[in-house]
Order: sequence, then C-alpha cells, then structure tokens
Amino acid sequence: MRASSSLSAADARRITLAAQGFGKPRPSAVGTRQLNGAMARMGVLQIDSVNVFARSHYLPLFSRLGAYDTAVLDRLLFAHPSPYVESWAHVAAFIPLQDWSLFRFRMDDLHAKYASDPNGWFQTHREIVNWVRGELATRGPLRPAEIDHDAKQTRRGPWWDWDVVKHALEYLFLFGEVAIAGRRGFERRYALAEHVIPAAVLESPVPREEAVRELVRRAARAYGVATASDLADYWRVKDRRAIMTAIGDLSASGELQPVTVQGWESGGRPAKAWLHRDARVPRSVDAAAILTPFDPVVWFRDRAARLFDFDYRIEIYTPAPKRQFGYYSLPVLVGDDIVGRVDLKADRAASTLRVQSAWWEHGRRSDAAARLSEELRTAAAWQQLEHISISYWGDATGDLADTMPEASRHERAAS
Repeated sequence: MRASSSLSAADARRITLAAQGFGKPRPSAVGTRQLNGAMARMGVLQIDSVNVFARSHYLPLFSRLGAYDTAVLDRLLFAHPSPYVESWAHVAAFIPLQDWSLFRFRMDDLHAKYASDPNGWFQTHREIVNWVRGELATRGPLRPAEIDHDAKQTRRGPWWDWDVVKHALEYLFLFGEVAIAGRRGFERRYALAEHVIPAAVLESPVPREEAVRELVRRAARAYGVATASDLADYWRVKDRRAIMTAIGDLSASGELQPVTVQGWESGGRPAKAWLHRDARVPRSVDAAAILTPFDPVVWFRDRAARLFDFDYRIEIYTPAPKRQFGYYSLPVLVGDDIVGRVDLKADRAASTLRVQSAWWEHGRRSDAAARLSEELRTAAAWQQLEHISISYWGDATGDLADTMPEASRHERAAS
C-alpha cells in the first residue's frame, strides 16, 4: 500500500486493473485453478442472457485468461455439488457457495418488499406458490417446463411473458427459499434451497451489519481504490448509511486508507475515495482484452467515466437507426486504458466472427489496431469460428482491416 494520500488518474487505472487480474501476462494454459483464481479476484460473475457473441459470464474469464475451454467453467458452475451458486448479488450472478449467507439480509429485504403486500402478486397467488413449493419438495430440482399447472397457459404476467409457475419460482429464488441447481442450456433448474445449499451455510445467516462490512471489504479489495458509490454498486447495496459505517470500521482498522484521485470530483470538490491496504500500484499495465458490458471494470458506468473517461451505454434497446456504436458494443482495453469498442457477432452458420462496428476512443496507442486484431483472432478461435469479417461502420474498421489482411469485409448490418 502506498503512503501517499493522493493518486494520479493513471495510478487509479493501474490499481484497478491489477486488482481485477489484468496486471500479469495470461497463463499459457487455463484449467480449474486459473478459473477459480480469476473468480476469487472478482468475487462475483454477472449473468446475462444476450448471446450474440458469447454468454456474458464466459467473457470476464476470457478477458483475463485468454482462450479457455468453457466446458471446464460449466463443470465448475453447474456440477453437483458445485463450489458456486447463483444469487441476486450484483443482480443475477454466480458467487462462491459459501457466500450465500452473506446475502441473507437482501433476501429478507426482498421478501419484505414483495411478500408482505396483501394485494401484491405473491400474496394473491399463494395457492400456486405453495403448490410449486410442494412440487420441488416432492420431485426435486425442476425446470419450469417440467412443472405443469392448469393456470400456466392462461395467466401470464408482464415479466418477459412469464407464466405463474415461473413467477412463483423467481419470487422464491429472490427470497432464498429456492436455489438454482444448475441449468440446461440457459434454462434454470430450480430446487428448494436445502437441496442445494449445505446446512452449515444455510443455517448460518450473517447479520446485516457484518455482511455489509464484509461486502464492502471485498469490493474494496476487488477494485483496489474506490469511492463509496463504487463500493456500494459492486454488490448493489442501496443503504448509504450502512456503506459509510462499514467504510468507517474498515478505515479504523487500517484496512482502508482515505485518498484522493486526480480528476475524481463530487460537487466540484475532490471526491472521497479509499485505497485497500493490499492494493498494488504497478508502474505499468500492458493488457489487451475485449470486455463484456458486465465486467466489474466497466459495469458501473459512473466509475468507467472516472477511470477511463469512457462514456458507455449498450444500445440493445435503442432502435437500429439511432444506434451510435452498435447493438452490443464491447469495450476494448489496451495497455491501461479503454481505447475503443467493437460490436461482435458470432455467425455460426458461416463460421465467421463478424465485427459489426468498431470505434476508437481518445488517446488510443499507435499499436491499438494490431493489439485488437490479435484479440479478435483469439476470440474467433475461442468461439471455434474459422473466419473474420469486418464491416465498414466505425472509424476503427479500416485500421483493423489493414492489420488483418486475412479478414473479409461486409456492409453494415440492417439491424
């Protein structure tokens, strides 16, 4: 930990990237040990259903470790028993199984929010909820499609057209009565929590104040340096008072050190930030990676703006003609900075990685095109795609084409 109470913006970037696992060369081979190590650094792996290039939970490990066999990760995440479990941690995410109890306070809060209203969905559908709970108790882990109820086809709700069974399962999952026992493809298998979570974990809930303090500690370690808002967002803890109490406790114990970071401001004044005592301040970081929108490095957009001067929004829900960068643009990390973004699509029918658009950010390095081209080749091979095609949309596409003579070109996609 550095003695100075002031950090440059470049220091903060390098601290964060090192804490997140970008400070060292990628391993020559990736197996269970490397995957577990990367998971331990992040503490959480966000889940998202978009699969235009690759499932989002596969990408943070690819970004840090390079090409790996996703079947190995699948076995880690979905084997029975697994060292990991799904939880509403940073929204839907994989966490270490032993951390389930850290989120008991959140399950209780969600129960109080959704189950106490006598006119809410949960209370007005108690008969169905009890029936679904009974099915899981009798039959064990089940996919929603395996739970048949007369009301399924006639009573659908506003959430992604979920039927009543799916509604009941998701509420019970939020409340901690149900856990995810694996997936078939991307479809969840639901089970009573006691059929998935060891009794020693299930029966040892962590008190709220202690849990928040531990989550803040882990967020600080995972970020290296952070503001209170950063620490709160890592686990989506909305109780500002609890966050500040935890920061105070960790500062008093010497685990966190108050610092200022050049350029980090709040209300026209230097923003308060804290450095974790184990944070490493490398002299340089020479990473190259394509990130998912749900990578901890960029998932909190305010922090991405402070760290990288990177204004980031994904445009999935933006009408195609109004998109500025593409349907699902992915940030590009070269060195210690975000230097661009690429919108990728895995065209499996044509065995082609399609670069639908590519754009540079300010201050890109002279080797950015060559470094990104190599990452695209690695990404195509990782996804078992034989070809790469680059569109004409975006100010980086020409540079990429120049450094990838083997790639073909295509016109901008219609949507």
